[in-house]
Amino acid sequence: MTRDRMISHLLAADAVARDAVAHGHHPFGAVLVGPDDAILMRQGNIDTVHHAETELARRAAAAYSPEFLWTCTLVSTGEPCAMCTGTLYWANIGRLVYGFEETKLLALTGDHPENPTMSLSSRVVLGSGQKRIEVHGPLPEIEDELLSAHRDFWRR
Repeated sequence: MTRDRMISHLLAADAVARDAVAHGHHPFGAVLVGPDDAILMRQGNIDTVHHAETELARRAAAAYSPEFLWTCTLVSTGEPCAMCTGTLYWANIGRLVYGFEETKLLALTGDHPENPTMSLSSRVVLGSGQKRIEVHGPLPEIEDELLSAHRDFWRR
């Protein structure tokens, strides 16, 4: 997947995140991209426990074989938390692309009770496993745009 395609898919995930906000949810979005570069699934955040990436990985694991998912990419607006990264790992999704790092989100949310972020990068979580899952992110050229939905949301 080229960097331009990563950005295109991140923008699609951002549209999902903004739709989640319009429905009263947290501003996170994720898409599952197949080996042919087509978006197969979209998922917005639901609540503090039902994150976009976790729900997407669970739905994907129910719909597709592990062999197929190994050829797919989970694209997320922000770096997935430990729970979401673990779910991606167990679902056997072979690649992760994210737009901004968890540390950037923490700077915006602080100790907000609905987003008690963990200082544990997705690379550390995946590096602790037995599978070599490819990780791309952050993408600095799009970070500001992806974080814009978070700036106002977490100040409420």
